[in-house]
Amino acid sequence: MGIFNKLKNEFIDIIEWLDPSNDIIVHRFERYQNEIKMGAKLTVRESQVAVFINEGQIADVFQPGMYTLQTQNMPILSTLKGWKYGFNSPFKAEVYFVNTKKFLDNKWGTPNPVMLRDAEFGPVRIRAFGVYEFRVVDAAKFIRDIVGTDGSFTTDQVTNQLRNIIITRFTDAVGEAKIPVLDMAANYNEFSEKVSGVIIDEYKEYGLEMTKFLVSNISLPANVEEALDKRSSMGIIGNMNQYTQFQAANAMEAAATNPGGGTASEGMGMGMGFAMAGQMMNAMNQGQAQQQQTQQQGGAMPPPMPQALAFFAVVNGAQAGPYDMNVLQQMVANASINKDTLVWKQGMANWIPAGQVPELSNLFGAVPPPVPPPPPIG
Repeated sequence: MGIFNKLKNEFIDIIEWLDPSNDIIVHRFERYQNEIKMGAKLTVRESQVAVFINEGQIADVFQPGMYTLQTQNMPILSTLKGWKYGFNSPFKAEVYFVNTKKFLDNKWGTPNPVMLRDAEFGPVRIRAFGVYEFRVVDAAKFIRDIVGTDGSFTTDQVTNQLRNIIITRFTDAVGEAKIPVLDMAANYNEFSEKVSGVIIDEYKEYGLEMTKFLVSNISLPANVEEALDKRSSMGIIGNMNQYTQFQAANAMEAAATNPGGGTASEGMGMGMGFAMAGQMMNAMNQGQAQQQQTQQQGGAMPPPMPQALAFFAVVNGAQAGPYDMNVLQQMVANASINKDTLVWKQGMANWIPAGQVPELSNLFGAVPPPVPPPPPIG
């Protein structure tokens, strides 16, 4: 730098910073040998804080506003420099601008699946994703503990640590909640509030504030979701025989309206036609047989035979079954299951202990007590 420029910097000084990006948290104001003219103009804009550092020690902190630098508004720096009386000469100090705005749309996610024990599916793995916001509330603490001497500190340099805190606290919150996987979507707000309440104190240790934390998605592995979709589809289909007939009728209609299908299409249509005709004939024969049986019995149509009860059970932490009443009685006798074993059958909303199921309560009452030990000899 030439002599003219050096002198110009010593006598004319305006200190300010305009953020050219959206990810800079701390910016060090660069100038020739850090020389600042007494009486220089300092401009601190909204969402900024200016921190003066003298010989590596944090001095005065300026909130938003315009200042004329004098010994009166720099009490700490004046004390460190030993300015007991008026002082008008240039001085050296580092000026750091700290961005106090909210840094939005910071994404977090579990790098590895979180293992859980679900009452309905047994051991499962889930992944979770979301966003969070933060800002600097204690500029001096943030510079002292995090930034150090870095001249330009960005969000990328701190978000990895912030995400690690989030993932740890979220995993702990999900494990303690013990909410069924299928009900987690209804508890995103509760998870967000609980994790945010724990994290807010930890962020204060860095001079930061967690302004918002959101859980946007909790998902199962792809193969589990595929199996769950198939299970839901079977529930929607209902009667499999009726569904098969419906699919066959649709295929016949499609084959009939495809004149360009050729011999293969005609053969397929004929085959489906024969299959459909066979199903119709079987239905008619079954109807005639039932009608004849009704006439022979004087018009009394017997009700359908009741279906045997079948229960699924959680054995050794995994779903097993279904078991009928005979098998369940044997399992109770050999202590494979007890009153606290979770069971489920079609029509039940959730898994419940076997001792609370009316159909199974008699099984446990019939179990004899343990055989007493033989009397001692002699």
